[in-house]
Amino acid sequence: MKVIPGRLPEVRIIEPQVLGDARGFFYESYNEPRYREIGIDRRFVQLNVSRSLRGVLRGLHYQWPNPQGKLVRVLEGEVYDVAVDIRRGSPRFGKWAAVMLTAANHRHFWIPEGFAHGFCVVSEYATFAYQCTALYNASADAGIYWNDAALAIDWPLSEPLLSDKDSQLPRLEEVSAERLPAYTA
Repeated sequence: MKVIPGRLPEVRIIEPQVLGDARGFFYESYNEPRYREIGIDRRFVQLNVSRSLRGVLRGLHYQWPNPQGKLVRVLEGEVYDVAVDIRRGSPRFGKWAAVMLTAANHRHFWIPEGFAHGFCVVSEYATFAYQCTALYNASADAGIYWNDAALAIDWPLSEPLLSDKDSQLPRLEEVSAERLPAYTA
């Protein structure tokens, strides 16, 4: 397993060791002791899978209170995946990190609690899987508008397909402080 440093130190890009031959491939998608060694010491309580068509953008989502850390990967296709630090008082507040996740590169992306998360599909379709550290809580469901100019995320598309909910999310500056997680050093 290889860890690739990203733009934000809390966010991790993980490349598993892939063993392959003419029959196909094998890799460990998750190994608790190995993830603990690289600083991801969490218990995952929910696993979600979604499938989306080219041009779909989901996000930027988070939960507060009851934040979720997410370990994400692509099973089919390709997505551009983004994590945004939204922790009040963080020295990296409003900064983002991104990675291209594909079925071919097998990369995983760790988005810790306190970060908003979103992705857009750049292939014909994508099947996306994510392990969560907390259960989904509808009353804690929140988000930030995908194209918030203050964040200046370099999305690979300009006119995504959005859900009604995602098209009406507020910009980060419009979110009240009590609806954002607090940074702790």
